[in-house]
Amino acid sequence: MSSVREFTVMSREWCHLCHELVDALQPLAAEFGWSVRVLDVDQDPALEARWDELVPVLLHGEVELCHYHLDEAAVRAYCAAFG
Repeated sequence: MSSVREFTVMSREWCHLCHELVDALQPLAAEFGWSVRVLDVDQDPALEARWDELVPVLLHGEVELCHYHLDEAAVRAYCAAFG
């Protein structure tokens, strides 16, 4: 598990679900003191090959927390367990 308190969202610029997930995540991330990094999978062939139809995907390091929609309960539990 990464020790960095940063969420990564695999996203697409034109994806409304991606924008909704990021918008919903921002206050939660702020509450726990985490940052949010958004990566556009269309800008990197390797990311597109890996995540293509799963976006949006919320990650912490290599740990997938949820995809398509924010699972607030799962993210809260993960952050609480993280310390």
